[in-house]
Amino acid sequence: MSVRIGLGIAAFPFETARAFFRWVDLCEDGGVDSIWQTDRLVSREPHLESLAAMAALAGATQRVKFGMNAMVASLRDPLVAAKQCATIDFLSGGRLLPVFVPGHDTAPEWQATGRDARERGRLADEILEIMRRLWSEECVSFEGRHFQYRDVSIAPRPVQQPLPLWIGGHSPAAVRRTARVGTGWLAGLVPPAELERLVGAIHRELARTGRSIDPDHYGVTLPYRFGSLDDAPVRRMAAARAAAGGAPPDWLAVGDTAAIRAALEAYVAAGASKFVMIPLASGEEDLMLQTRRLVEETIPAFETKPALRAAAGA
Repeated sequence: MSVRIGLGIAAFPFETARAFFRWVDLCEDGGVDSIWQTDRLVSREPHLESLAAMAALAGATQRVKFGMNAMVASLRDPLVAAKQCATIDFLSGGRLLPVFVPGHDTAPEWQATGRDARERGRLADEILEIMRRLWSEECVSFEGRHFQYRDVSIAPRPVQQPLPLWIGGHSPAAVRRTARVGTGWLAGLVPPAELERLVGAIHRELARTGRSIDPDHYGVTLPYRFGSLDDAPVRRMAAARAAAGGAPPDWLAVGDTAAIRAALEAYVAAGASKFVMIPLASGEEDLMLQTRRLVEETIPAFETKPALRAAAGA
């Protein structure tokens, strides 16, 4: 079990599609473990649709894995989403890392589409159950509150069996959902102390369910910048989170190489072994620089580092 470092983007920070694939090439060639795309369907900012982006990555890369951070399950049709994920995993030779959440109740998609946000948890539970079964079973029938299926099959099924089904979120319901159906868990923007508490809560819930999750399948999203807390991209991120009631910036990794490594070490000690690092940058050239520095100065130091707390089952 080792620490694995991936890179993610939210709003599309590139001026052209070719620039995006130039960044993807840097990740592929630089030893980045995985590439992640934030899922936004309604936004005035440019966001790639996450599953379409995963399909493009399947054809543009040979080694790197890729995932959605995190796809709002309750906004998707389970049969279509299951088929899309299976196809992407098949075409990539088993490199898809799907992560799902029910979605926040204030997300603009609910009002825009006239859907009831109060149903998002029940919707997500049914959708995850249907997708999980479609990925592994020959024929699926399902009778639920929102979906009724009769003798449904998909082919080809995913290369990975079982296909990873990671759960995102910090609520008690997310903890229970992770323990009930998840093969991994990915935290959002939380400080190390909160991550440690949540990992412990998942372990306790797993003990009650009788299931287990691989110790190296606990991840966290971590914005970073080689620079200063006074840099404009860091100020923008901290201000946006503060306006949304977020945590203080102890969920940021900012500073020189030693500071970035120290932040990662703190999360490893708290139980994380997989990282989705979000480069905080002004423009695509700055983003390339931030990525290159992570590739050259940080990732090599963690390539063989054991995930101590996770391995110990803390």
